[in-house]
Amino acid sequence: MLQVCLNGGRRPGGTAAVPMTPVAMAEAAAAAVAAGAVDVHVHPKTPCGSDTLSPRVLADTLTALRAAVDVPVGVTTGAWAEPDPVRRLARVRSWTVLPDRASVNWHEPGAEALASALLDRGVAVEAVLRTDTDGPARFLRSSPAPRVLRVVAEAGSESAALRLLRALARSPHARPVLLHGRDAAAWPLLRLARRQGLAARIGLEDTLLLPDGTPARSNAQLVSAALAQSPSAAVSA
Repeated sequence: MLQVCLNGGRRPGGTAAVPMTPVAMAEAAAAAVAAGAVDVHVHPKTPCGSDTLSPRVLADTLTALRAAVDVPVGVTTGAWAEPDPVRRLARVRSWTVLPDRASVNWHEPGAEALASALLDRGVAVEAVLRTDTDGPARFLRSSPAPRVLRVVAEAGSESAALRLLRALARSPHARPVLLHGRDAAAWPLLRLARRQGLAARIGLEDTLLLPDGTPARSNAQLVSAALAQSPSAAVSA
């Protein structure tokens, strides 16, 4: 399974290829799905380009995306979009149009309550576990863990990713894993995911570069490059 992550926390001005509006996100998603992505992850944005959990913005974004693609669409619930855990939980409970799933960063305050609220509303949860945080340890002893859709394992290196995968394999809460890295780790961990038979993701959230180090023009170009990658291909980015 290859997920496309359309924009992430990137702001306007970094590159024209990063979609910021619902219309641009829908166009980017349609092109990425046509290129072979089967799942979409997106960060809804305010008009100034900040991530938001606003029910109105979320509704506009999801409506545009679902008119353009017929694949699952997930959104962020990152604390940077709403730092206060109580307000973040209230925002999620106020959503009027629901995504298929939402990612929950397990190292952030209030992660378990947020995951439980999403699950109670029928929204699948991706548990984001970063190797440079206490998220993996917290997840392994958390009550919502058996109910999450998948674990999104984020690591900065292949060795760190393998340590996390070994820890997850010993967990009583065995869940499917999507493995990914960012920036310099994006392409090596995508190839590791393929070697391990795991789901992976790629997109302008994770990297602005193709495997040869040249700038990517679009999410669709990154998806095409990911599907063309050999698990043992040399890294030049």
